Amino acid sequence: MNVIVIASRKGGSGKSTLAAHLAASAHKPSQRALLIDADPQASLTLWHKVRGTGEPPLVNGTRGISEIVKVAKREGYAWVFVDTSPDMSPTVTEAIRCATLVVIPARPTLFDLAAVRETIAVTRELNTPYAVVLNAAPPRRDTSEAAIVAEARQGLQRLQIPVWAGQVTHRMNYSSALASGEGAKEYAPGSVAAEEISRLWTAIEKSVAAINGAYDNARVMHKAAA
Repeated sequence: MNVIVIASRKGGSGKSTLAAHLAASAHKPSQRALLIDADPQASLTLWHKVRGTGEPPLVNGTRGISEIVKVAKREGYAWVFVDTSPDMSPTVTEAIRCATLVVIPARPTLFDLAAVRETIAVTRELNTPYAVVLNAAPPRRDTSEAAIVAEARQGLQRLQIPVWAGQVTHRMNYSSALASGEGAKEYAPGSVAAEEISRLWTAIEKSVAAINGAYDNARVMHKAAA
């Protein structure tokens, strides 16, 4: 079983949004996913209620994440997605300790990029693999990133911070899908938003394979994944 923790000290970075879209993409009868909402704001829980299907299942994780993860493993879940609060509370630290991979969403702004450092410091202290995902980014022009995205990526790479080669662009389809209780791939299967989530999920799957020893240089976000 693999545990994907979405964490960032910065509020509004898109943690709940990514957790919902990724879990909706990952969950299938042959590989069941579980959602843990460890954020007292409960945005993910609201989406789950709007969704109305009960799938993937969701549990409250503001307490006892370690035990929830243990039970999920016994029950045969393939994936667990944990949405966390915008701080570095003991609950967030506990989630990171349980993680196979920590996904750190960050808007390509000064404040967001500064905020990721505290989350990264904790993941490094706990020897937990992590990667930054540039989120709510301006759209590309042809194949070129917006200048603010390119600068953010270069700044992270100079600090030897693993960052996904793609981006999650600011698009209405993401918000509209959530309002319908769906993921991007369910709401608009042929959309660019659905494609971005698919690419991110593929990168996460490859990263987890690397972490679990399918590739050399485990414990980092593999270049093959990015």
